[in-house]
Amino acid sequence: MISEKIILGIDPGTTIMGYGLIIVKDKKFEMMNMGVLHLSKLASHELKLKRIFEKTLQLVDEYKPDELAIEAPFFGKNVQSMLKLGRAQGVAMSAALYRDIPIFEYSPKKIKMAITGNGNASKEQVASMLKSLLNLKELPKHLDATDGLAAAVCHHFQKDNSTSTKSYTGWKSFITDNPKKVK
Repeated sequence: MISEKIILGIDPGTTIMGYGLIIVKDKKFEMMNMGVLHLSKLASHELKLKRIFEKTLQLVDEYKPDELAIEAPFFGKNVQSMLKLGRAQGVAMSAALYRDIPIFEYSPKKIKMAITGNGNASKEQVASMLKSLLNLKELPKHLDATDGLAAAVCHHFQKDNSTSTKSYTGWKSFITDNPKKVK
């Protein structure tokens, strides 16, 4: 019996959100789709968040992924940028949780390490390795798409997902693990 799983990967952003979907059949995997959501022309941060939620929900409803792999916000010097990125990640996670899709979160370094073997790899190196792994004919214009795809492939490569990252199967498990994030 062949087991099959669809993984949606998201690289959250407030200017461009990248996404990629893979289908895993036994141990083999192939790309189903990848793309980006352009958000720069939207007037406010709130409209961007709404659009991220809608696009994530549309991807979930269209492809019926079994799991969501999402890149965790990285720690930088600009607190406002980190806050906006965290909100973008949160609404993408909310859309998946709304459809009861389990979420797995990976740091940017972990994703790069899983794909290239180097946690400090560039976007171009990640994209090039994905092109080889998935036999892609060409790379997209925006490498945010391959970053979303990389999150999905990274998740597939994890042997024991329950110990390698945080996972939430619904709001209740998220709140149980994060009581300080709820007022």
